[in-house]
Parts: sequence; C-alpha cells; structure tokens
Amino acid sequence: MKALQWQGVNKLAVGEVPDPEIRNAGDVIVKVNRTVTCGSDLHLLGGYIPFMEKGDVLGHEFVGEVVEVGADVQRHRRGDRVVVSSFIACGKCYFCSQQLFSLCDNGNTNPAITETLWGQAPGGCFGYSHAMGGNPGSHAEYIRVPFADVGAFTVPDEVTDERALFASDSASTGWMGADLGGVKPGDVVAVWGAGAVGQMAARAAVLLGADRVIVIDRYDNRLSQAGKHAGAETLNYERTDVALELRERSGGRGPDVCIEAVGMEAHTPGPQNVYDQVKQQLRLQTDRPSAVRDAIHACRKGGSVFVLGVYAGFIDKFPLGALMNKGLTVRGAQMHGQRYIPMLLQRMAKGELTPEYLATHTMPLDEAPEGYRMFKEKEDGCVRAVFTP
Repeated sequence: MKALQWQGVNKLAVGEVPDPEIRNAGDVIVKVNRTVTCGSDLHLLGGYIPFMEKGDVLGHEFVGEVVEVGADVQRHRRGDRVVVSSFIACGKCYFCSQQLFSLCDNGNTNPAITETLWGQAPGGCFGYSHAMGGNPGSHAEYIRVPFADVGAFTVPDEVTDERALFASDSASTGWMGADLGGVKPGDVVAVWGAGAVGQMAARAAVLLGADRVIVIDRYDNRLSQAGKHAGAETLNYERTDVALELRERSGGRGPDVCIEAVGMEAHTPGPQNVYDQVKQQLRLQTDRPSAVRDAIHACRKGGSVFVLGVYAGFIDKFPLGALMNKGLTVRGAQMHGQRYIPMLLQRMAKGELTPEYLATHTMPLDEAPEGYRMFKEKEDGCVRAVFTP
C-alpha cells in the first residue's frame, strides 16, 4: 500500500509499505478516508523529536472504514465508519480507569525511551516516533488500530468525514485544554496560538460559557477564522502589547485561564526569538518556551495555565518565580481522546462544533510532501492539509 514516509530531517516521500495485519484479537484494520497534518508533525519533520527512523509512516489524525476485525472486538463491524483517537489506550489500566487515556500503561509498546526522558512513559501514539511506540501512522491507505473497542468511535450518519476527522485529535486536544484548564461561565480566557488546536480550545471555552475568549497569533487568516468560527476576540502579537491588552480586557486582573497551544517551536518578536532559536539549534535547550512564558506572566493571580503545545524536554528561563508567587495552577497533557470524542461527535451532529473549515487544502496522498511544505510555510493560507488515500 502507499504511505507517507519520513526520510530524514525535512524529507518526506510517498512509497510502498506492507499492508497492516491483525496482530492482536482487539485490533481492527481501517481503510483511511481522510487524514490530516498536525502542527506537532512539524517537530518530527524538523528533527526536534530525535526518535524517528527512515521509513516511518507519519500521521495520527484520521477517519475511515473498518475492513477487518479481530476476534475479540465487540463494538465494531466491517463497514463501520469510525474516527480514532490519536493516542492508543488499553481502557483497563489504572490511568485509563481515571480517564487519563494518554497516560495508559499499555498503549506504548516501547516505553524505555520516555521512561528515561520523563521518569515514566505516556501511552502510545500513531505515527509519532519510536518514543511513542513506533506505531505506523495514518498517512496511508490502511492502518492497524489496537484496542479498537476503546479508541475507535462510530461516526453518526449526519457527521461528514471532513467534520469527524478533527475529533480524532485537534478538537479533543482543544476541548481538554478548556476543560482541564477549569474554564467556567463568566471567565476571561486567553489562548496562545490560532492553529487548529488553539481554535478548538477557543471554541470549547465559548461553549463552556466563558465571558470573553481572546486568541493570540500573528497570522491574520488564522485570527480571522478564530473570530468567525470560534466566536473569539483576537490579538496579533506583532502589532499589539498583548499583556497590556489582556489586562484591559479582564478588568485589570489578567485572564482567569490561559491556554498555550503553540508548542516547542514558538515564535516571539524581538531578539529573544533569536536567542531561543540559537539555544535550540545548539541543543542547549530542546524547546522554545516563549508562549508558555507569556501565558504565565499574563495569567491573573490564582489563575490557571494549561499547556497543550507539544514539548519534548528542557527549556531555558522558565518563570518559576511568577508561577509560585502568583499562586498559579499549571497543567499539561497529551490528549485524552477517548474521554472527549463521543461528546464531540454529538456536538458535531448538532452543529455546535463545525471544524471542517480548518481543512483549507485537500489533496491526494501522492501530493502529501507538497502538502506538508505548504503547511509548514503557511503558504496560500494553509491551516491544515487533508490527504485522501
């Protein structure tokens, strides 16, 4: 079958790989209908996650049709249209019982790397390096889905593939940030990053009753989407003193909840950006933390900061003093998709959540390398590129 393979730093190619097979009785094989780029893939492409091997298949956000079913699968049959959580979870371990599905003890079949890096291993993820299990990704014609009764969800008839696709990761991640960040009716919420995850976090905050939701980015097309589709106010950080404006829009206190949806390649204006880039390239730090720093400084005293952007290791100049002395709660997580996808599909069916607008470019899988180039360079207003195998 055809698949998009990592060939080295900033090198992708579509090639032939073996068809997936049922390995365990809880597996299903899914024929991929739609699969989409993600900002976190760019960290793999750029070599910032150093656990990729030549030939690895990328992609972790997808919707498709079940074509083969393992003997123990109860919830799915051939022909079912399903959306699949990007993180793989068993549904039975302690962490799954607490609905912390991305922390599953059994989803990552290669835990040694992340145990060394972080003390313990999170769950596995499709197409996201051997640190996350080395699972082949979704940018392919077919994909094996382990623990299918836990991680695959039947898509309602009234929800299109294009809409359901974003429940797989972007909408789940964004909703988690607003939910676990503690957004309540009447809150002022600030979201750093107007990519798909940031826009979904903003929309979640609106639906959870926030009084004001403010999205911060530098790309006008993304900010326009956040205003039109998420119902958020917007700030361009290259033209505005964001900290001052957030104070003005929150009664002088600062936002109640700050959500960071940028990640390890964050940009900031001025010489600090050059400083962070140089340190990252020299591996004196693994991640650029400017958005996290800004969120911590902007958040009101006693407020909440949730980190949704992907980070790999270590950062410089983390404002621990601000965190402690302002009494902030700081949380972060990879997405607990199994916790949110059923609810998100219901909201999608009702028309409350309509993220298909994020798919600004759709193309055949054969054109995926060009799609990633456009996505990385933000060319032609590309917010997400969707591939059709």
